[in-house]
Amino acid sequence: MSRLPSILHFVTPLKNPSPFDVNMAADAGFDHILPYTQVTLEEIRPLVQDAIFSRAPDHGRATAMLIGGRDPLLALDMLEEAKAAMLPPWFEISLMADPSGAFTTAAAMIAAVEKTLRSRGHELTNKRVVVFGATGPVGRIAGLMAALAGGRVVLAGHDGPTRVRQAAGELGGRFGVTLEGADGSDAEKKKALLAEAEIALAAGKAGIRILEAEHLRAAGKLLVAVDVNAVPPSGIEGVEAMDEAKPIPGTNAVGIGALAVGRLKFKTEHELLASMRDAAPRRYIGIAETLARARALAAG
Repeated sequence: MSRLPSILHFVTPLKNPSPFDVNMAADAGFDHILPYTQVTLEEIRPLVQDAIFSRAPDHGRATAMLIGGRDPLLALDMLEEAKAAMLPPWFEISLMADPSGAFTTAAAMIAAVEKTLRSRGHELTNKRVVVFGATGPVGRIAGLMAALAGGRVVLAGHDGPTRVRQAAGELGGRFGVTLEGADGSDAEKKKALLAEAEIALAAGKAGIRILEAEHLRAAGKLLVAVDVNAVPPSGIEGVEAMDEAKPIPGTNAVGIGALAVGRLKFKTEHELLASMRDAAPRRYIGIAETLARARALAAG
């Protein structure tokens, strides 16, 4: 009997599927990757049921759906809608949400921070975490994961506090944690936030420097700073892309650079995608499952 071909249905509300995720899915070993673009929440259930009913029940083990996009809460809503469309134990497929790679990137950031803190005799619990670039999906989810891990999280808005306070309320209400929103729109406001920060996460747009050396000099309590911008200049002055817990000049903190985070993100996404290629029982991969896999890989 020939091997059952593995199929990944890649769903996104955007105009185009992410080439990054298509490449990752191919490298994870899927035989067929089918993109579905500009998909609405209401269209998820019929798409899932087309996928589950077109193969024999046991063949669902080789069928999966990846949910992309840019909106983390919409991706989570789509994940829940897809789960609700299943008819267990007979008709089920595996599901994973990773909008704009936000879940796997954020998980890599938090897992790397936890590992680095432990190497310095600390834990993330009760640490003050300030997230810059928090209006984007990676920053918001990194803040959420830090809060779920016990951190005291502030989302800093480059355009003022309005959008980040809204995001903090939405995430906190959904996940039962507390996040704050604060104004990080100029140098003095950044210094004030950094003065109390023990962890700083920079998740801004590529090629944009968010924190400069003068800002970091105000960060007397800072232990770890993480930057996910791989396009020069770095998002945090003094933190280079390959840095992995390297001392930041002029501070008592160490820095983790974008490519160090990227290696862990890559491994996390690869393993999670590969785990759905032949999954019995089926896998439902969201926030908690992604962070758990990144932690395990970081520890290893």
